[in-house]
Amino acid sequence: MATLNGSPASLAALQALALTNYGHFTTMRVEDGGVRGLALHLARLVGDCRAVFGAELDPEWVRECVRREVGGRAGAFMVRVTVFDPELDLTAPDRAGHPCVLVTTRPAPGAGRPLPALRVQRLVFHRDTPSVKHVALFGQLRLRRAARLAGYDDVLFVGSDGLVSEGCTWNVGFVDEAGTVVWPEADVLPGTTMRLLRTGRTGRDGQVTAPVTDGRLRSMRAAFATSTGIGVRSVAAVDDVLLRKDDPVVDALREAYAAVPLDRL
Repeated sequence: MATLNGSPASLAALQALALTNYGHFTTMRVEDGGVRGLALHLARLVGDCRAVFGAELDPEWVRECVRREVGGRAGAFMVRVTVFDPELDLTAPDRAGHPCVLVTTRPAPGAGRPLPALRVQRLVFHRDTPSVKHVALFGQLRLRRAARLAGYDDVLFVGSDGLVSEGCTWNVGFVDEAGTVVWPEADVLPGTTMRLLRTGRTGRDGQVTAPVTDGRLRSMRAAFATSTGIGVRSVAAVDDVLLRKDDPVVDALREAYAAVPLDRL
């Protein structure tokens, strides 16, 4: 079921979102009523609402809407909170200023089983307004489709300058030969999982942000993808560059993320 402002969403409201495709969202993994980095998800929604609609969003109202949809459901599953204006007029988007909260759920990926390491293809892409997690996903999904049709699991984006940025719906990190975690220096959507890992303890030598060129990528020993849905997932190959599937630094990051306390909804 989908709920809008805490009540069952009407077909008209869902059609409005589908046909205008203007809004923003966040996706959370709920585990027995708790979410890692809940405050970060709520802060993202509040900040993006100002950027997209010029309106204030009450984070406590968002939590209430999620609770109404989730109820007392146990186990792990994904919750997406989409903020959009059902009355948006395509001819006058400047009038959009009454955002509503749509809450939907879906199964959590990899529930009960580890996810295999990814093989990804680099393709050129630059995210529109990278600081906002907006609903316009055509560009990303078109290239994900192209990569999968070419035999890869997913796509890794690079800019026209050749710098690695991020994955289709995930952030990417690398591990150099010294065991240092290297986050790409580029315009990316700052994911909540990445932010939690960058501020938490990994038990390793440290983390840096630096440009990742083709030459630097080829010198890396490991890579990993991060998102709320998958946590930390190893990357086995980027194009023809083979990487370690099992690396102690990536294992430490995975364990560090799993140890992040759950915030109650």
